[in-house]
Amino acid sequence: MDAINNFFTWLFSTRPGVVCLLVGGIVICLIIAFILERRGKKMYYDHEVSEEDEGGLFSFWDDNDDDDE
Repeated sequence: MDAINNFFTWLFSTRPGVVCLLVGGIVICLIIAFILERRGKKMYYDHEVSEEDEGGLFSFWDDNDDDDE
């Protein structure tokens, strides 16, 4: 029981422990995102791209600029 207590003390009260928590959280999020992206590609493999589809990160702002002109 003392080993578990020492581990949690190291994990939450030392700088390397907190860095390990942050890096571990980022890695877990990246793995989940990768798995969900693969599932989405398998599910929607025959999706045809049309002009109405917005793609990319900045396409919303590009559309707003066209409306103002």
